[in-house]
Amino acid sequence: MPEASVADASKDNWVDRFAPQVARPYLRLSRADRPIGTWLLLIPCWWGIALAGLSDGFQLWDLWLAVSCALGAFLMRGAGCTWNDIADREIDASVARTRSRPLPSGAVTVKGALVWMAVQAALAAVILFSYNWLAIGLGVASLALVLIYPFAKRFTWWPQAFLGLAFNWGAVLLYAAHAGEVQLPAVLLYGAGIAWTLFYDTIYAHQDREDDALIGVKSTARLFGDSSRVWLRGFLVVAVILMAGAVITIPIPPSKVLALILALAGVWGFGWHMVWQLRRLNIDDPANCRRLFLSNRDAGLIPALFLAVAVFL
Repeated sequence: MPEASVADASKDNWVDRFAPQVARPYLRLSRADRPIGTWLLLIPCWWGIALAGLSDGFQLWDLWLAVSCALGAFLMRGAGCTWNDIADREIDASVARTRSRPLPSGAVTVKGALVWMAVQAALAAVILFSYNWLAIGLGVASLALVLIYPFAKRFTWWPQAFLGLAFNWGAVLLYAAHAGEVQLPAVLLYGAGIAWTLFYDTIYAHQDREDDALIGVKSTARLFGDSSRVWLRGFLVVAVILMAGAVITIPIPPSKVLALILALAGVWGFGWHMVWQLRRLNIDDPANCRRLFLSNRDAGLIPALFLAVAVFL
């Protein structure tokens, strides 16, 4: 069985260094050696908890929500990536950056991948069923987006939009897990997350633009081409406006005006991080695109931190 690391994983990742050899291909299939996807799935969940907490404060239950959604994000990102690689195994074999992944390289069989996907999804379901019924229903509904996403690049130029719909669902789900209902702020926050995903995943897609063109895979990077910077600026503005709207529409007592200001400062910092990315972006340099894509973990953590601190004011 091949033992080579995946091409786009960092050379000192924990899977290659510490995981048992027998587990490595499956952990690579789950992208455990590339944790950025888990962060990008988790961060909107933390946004949702903190935004809901602005209205009525944190409870002890929210500690469980914050920890459990981190575990759930790891598991569901792994299950989603496994499903994505099953669906894309022939495409991945044609792309230089992805042909070393476990399925196209032969390190894992399709049957083994299906079993591994089921195990991860089952463990994530155990966590989901500890939430309220509304959150459980939202979690089950999200499976439709997970199932559709790998095929989006085959029928639309906007697969990044489908990724945004799936990856930011946690903002609504965890808001509901705290508040017991879905309100306008949660919907606005979800929209902000979708715009953010369109921003960072378009940057990411520019790494594979030439290979995608050769094999006929669609993406916003190919659609926008040299106009990408204009579109990215638009996504940036939409993300900031919608996130600010989510904060402003949360019912906050007049005595907590400082909390509102701090929460909006987090939105401002989020926007400026994306401006920083745009100023450094070179869509013709894959290494530059990868570095900026990875920096979105920090971009997303800025409003998460400011929102969480604001709850305590």
